[in-house]
Amino acid sequence: MTEPENKCPFCPAAVESKIVERFGSVIAIEDKNPVTKGHLLVIPVRHAADYFSMSSEEIEDADKLIRILRDKIEKSDSTVRGFNIGVNCGECAGQTIMHAHIHLIPRRFGDTPEPKGGVRGVIPGKRKY
Repeated sequence: MTEPENKCPFCPAAVESKIVERFGSVIAIEDKNPVTKGHLLVIPVRHAADYFSMSSEEIEDADKLIRILRDKIEKSDSTVRGFNIGVNCGECAGQTIMHAHIHLIPRRFGDTPEPKGGVRGVIPGKRKY
């Protein structure tokens, strides 16, 4: 279920005014429904369906931009003590917009009662180990 580029909510024309940072072939925008304050999405400018459709250059640029954003977030908000970085690939994995995007989610002590297991929590009952 791939969106045509001209209707994709993450293609450049749809997000141009929302871009908070750019690096090479990728951009960052604020998540429309943030999990925590400062939750950002790193998105390739080129329409790529998911992370596995991104080019090596896009993946390298995304990694660099994630590090740039992490540094900015940590400098501007001393309460941030960690991050989750997540990617949903495919509808059964929770991907709802079929344009690749990487979630950068700042974490703070106390933002959830029991953070142990982190991203394992996407499947109920599998977070604890």
